Amino acid sequence: MKTAPLPPTPKRRLRDNLAGISKGDIRRLARRGGVSRLSVLVYEDTRVILRAFLECVLHDATVFADHADRKTVTALDVVYALKRQGRTLYGYGSCELVNL
Repeated sequence: MKTAPLPPTPKRRLRDNLAGISKGDIRRLARRGGVSRLSVLVYEDTRVILRAFLECVLHDATVFADHADRKTVTALDVVYALKRQGRTLYGYGSCELVNL
């Protein structure tokens, strides 16, 4: 008794996930940066700038993962990508004990 082959799984569709970053989220980030009032036009501009920043960081992180022959991007890949762009993130990476 043979069974019929399963249909292929559909390809994932990429959607605009940055639309999920709400006005409140952007407002909270601005408040942390010391901004008291925001124009209405700022929200969409912030999403555009955030997309460009994330594309650069994730591109560099995937290059690091590809170079190490991995399919999974690790936290250290992101840390190294940020360091390459001049935005060093402390708190991740190897803990080297220094003998004092």
